[in-house]
Amino acid sequence: MKPQLNDMPGHSWLGAPIDARSLFAPEQAALMATLHGLAPADWGKEAVPGWTVRDLAAHVLGDFYGRLARDQDGPGFAPGETLEAFIHRINQEWVDAHRRVGPAALTDTLDLVGGQISRFFEATDPDAPSLGVSWAGIDPAPMWLDSARDFTEFWTHRQQIRHATGQDTDADPRILSVVLDTFMRALPHTLRDVTVPVGTQVRVVIDGPAGGAWTATATGHGWTLAEPDDGRTAAVVRFDAETAWRLCTRGIQPDTALARVRIDGDRQLAEAACQIVSIVY
Repeated sequence: MKPQLNDMPGHSWLGAPIDARSLFAPEQAALMATLHGLAPADWGKEAVPGWTVRDLAAHVLGDFYGRLARDQDGPGFAPGETLEAFIHRINQEWVDAHRRVGPAALTDTLDLVGGQISRFFEATDPDAPSLGVSWAGIDPAPMWLDSARDFTEFWTHRQQIRHATGQDTDADPRILSVVLDTFMRALPHTLRDVTVPVGTQVRVVIDGPAGGAWTATATGHGWTLAEPDDGRTAAVVRFDAETAWRLCTRGIQPDTALARVRIDGDRQLAEAACQIVSIVY
């Protein structure tokens, strides 16, 4: 069996580390502003399939508590339970248990515990080992990626609440740029089963002030984001920011995204890149 990138020492194949630590506090403030601005009827609107805005707010609170407890006690997996099954189970259990908690109590508690979350992440060591990030194909992951992953989850849930209540995506480039950069770290894992000659490159470009460019290069044991773009990419996929983040979180499916993107070069390779998903799905 050929060696895999996540078996190699170091994490350079994931690209340059992301430091999201200072952004948890402004993201928390934005969440609170969103919740305080909701009308009573907004809390009962569907935010994601099967969950109302209130359910989703309760889920975020569960994420906060779970994050604080996880780094003290570790996750409580059932025997033989996968990470994905564990996450889906505890998410639903938490939401079910909080169905009788009203918006005011949820908001007050989110405000309190969210401040603890911000302080927790500000104090983390980015290079310390942490919980695996399944959609990036790495376990354990460096804390910088684990932290950035949590940051994107909090941000995504806030957008789902905004959309459910008739608001557009918050496109603040200071925050959205970090979200998109984190999501793109799924590219090597997305392409893991694509067999191409060593040195083949796929470039993903996201337009706009929060965008950027990410180049995945095929090596003898997987794909990496560490190699420089040599200007001879086999495929270039160009997204707008809204399409990119919604694809990565499966707010839209790859077929929908493909109808919106611009592709230059090898279409089959570009379509493979558009299977990217940056959440537990």
